[in-house]
Amino acid sequence: MNIYAERIGMLRDLMAQNGWNAVLISGSDPHASEYVADRWRQVAWLSGFTGEAGDMVVTQDHAGLWTDSRFFIQAGVQLDGSGVELHKTRVPGAVRIPEWLSGKVSNVAVDGLCQTVDSVRELENAGLDVVDVPDMLSRIWPDRPRIPVTPVITLSEETVGRSRYDKLTDLRKFLLLNDCDCMLIPALDQIAWLLNVRGEDIDYNPYVISYLFVSQAEAIWFVKKDEEPSDPDTEDSFQELGSDEVTVASYSDVRAFFGEIQAGECQKIFLDLSTMNYSMYKDILDAAGEDNIMTGKSPVTLWKAVRNQVEIDGMHEACLEDGAAMEKFLFWLDREVGSGRPVTEWEASEKLSSLRAEIPGYRGDSFANISAYGANAALPHYSTPAEGSAVIEPHGLYLVDSGGQYLFGTTDITRTVPMGECSYLEKEDYTLVLRGMIDLAMAIFPKGTAGCQLDVLARNPLWQNRRNFGHGTGHGVGFYLGVHEGPQDIRQNFNSQPLLPGMVTSDEPGMYREGQHGVRHENLLLCKSLETNDAGEWLCFETLTLCHIETSAIIRDLMTAEEIEWLNTYNRNVCAGLTPYLDDETAAWLRSRTLPL
Repeated sequence: MNIYAERIGMLRDLMAQNGWNAVLISGSDPHASEYVADRWRQVAWLSGFTGEAGDMVVTQDHAGLWTDSRFFIQAGVQLDGSGVELHKTRVPGAVRIPEWLSGKVSNVAVDGLCQTVDSVRELENAGLDVVDVPDMLSRIWPDRPRIPVTPVITLSEETVGRSRYDKLTDLRKFLLLNDCDCMLIPALDQIAWLLNVRGEDIDYNPYVISYLFVSQAEAIWFVKKDEEPSDPDTEDSFQELGSDEVTVASYSDVRAFFGEIQAGECQKIFLDLSTMNYSMYKDILDAAGEDNIMTGKSPVTLWKAVRNQVEIDGMHEACLEDGAAMEKFLFWLDREVGSGRPVTEWEASEKLSSLRAEIPGYRGDSFANISAYGANAALPHYSTPAEGSAVIEPHGLYLVDSGGQYLFGTTDITRTVPMGECSYLEKEDYTLVLRGMIDLAMAIFPKGTAGCQLDVLARNPLWQNRRNFGHGTGHGVGFYLGVHEGPQDIRQNFNSQPLLPGMVTSDEPGMYREGQHGVRHENLLLCKSLETNDAGEWLCFETLTLCHIETSAIIRDLMTAEEIEWLNTYNRNVCAGLTPYLDDETAAWLRSRTLPL
């Protein structure tokens, strides 16, 4: 029997023993994280699906995985033989989990630590009784990983532009203005930003698994893990936080902290239910009472998305250093493949990471490199295998989507590289996707415009040729934080958050043909003020990413004069900006690749 089918069978036995009609397994963790530590990779353990976005439902006669178009092909491969059926989301006619369950079952068991309050309310609104079973899978997962413990570091005000004292003061002002006394923050990116701390508890994400309680009188960071080993960096960081009047407490004490409060005696607490897990919320509800809870959106998400000048300067530096590493990599790739030596996707990925690692301030990759040749690039989130990866051949298209974490910023860049002769269809897709990226980068728009109102700019060249892509066009990118962050984005889904000066957002349209090829071009954009006139305030984008765009696969007649001018100017600026950071041979190669189209 397939190991995943066996595990699902064990879960069904547990369901029968407890009278659960269905079980919902979330792909997240107690902190509503997109990327999770191994302990909470529950969907992967149960089904074999390793994508970052996916939830499972198991009943006695059905097991299903819900995920979006980025992972359709991957899920089809990984779920084979597991007995798990793929349910596609964000497509016409898609049925979401609450609606699918409604009418089929009367109750559903969830691990309330890994379900937000909002998600549980959706289930309840669908007429389902929700049974909270924290750490449910631990009953059948004997070797489940423990909560990770990694060194904790602090960042100076000179590095991030603002002290933790100032940030906590702003949060306390927010609470006063909203007639609240305190707030519990479970979101790891918000905690890292507020306290100017970073860790390595989650791969590629510089977070520390923890909760943060802030009142007018105190700040308590629930972060220490049981049997935590002594680490000099962590001890120094905890001492520094203590000197700033942040109390460091045990991670496991957070539930007891609220449980000890007598009902009706708790101060009024502010909670963001989109990130608060259901189990913790129930503890707070029992302790404080519903009248003493105010709910709303955490202001920290927006505050951290708007860069101050120190952070903007850091992102410029990150893109400069990262761009030089990218050019060294692309030169190496061109030379090695051109020599006839077999180069695999995995070798290319490892080479790129090694070049980034040479940069002072490098703290790791910002996500797992997507190194994909030919048909593999048709999987938007292709997972490059260490063994048996494809050889990059001297023809067709190679796609590399990657990024770095640095003490001074975070990068995310995709380049689709023509490795030699390309078919007309490959060139056509390459050109149309590039046009979309350029058209969005050139956008000028009035203050108050949301990303969903600009998304069409990146899609229109494809739409005009009856083509499209299923993922979003752009996401926020953190400052030595998560490579995916909000509240802003650029996608078709309605999001009313306006783009604001200081926000950094990706620009990454794509085109994917299963079994043939994939194309994606991606740069990072900084939203900036342009001018103010009698029609109002106008904003624009500045392209931060520095890495040339290959012109050999472009069909010139498909591009407008304005797009060609933008491309030529961009490549010229890349060459001028990066040449001082390259050896003579690489610089000469780059000059040859950035000649005007």
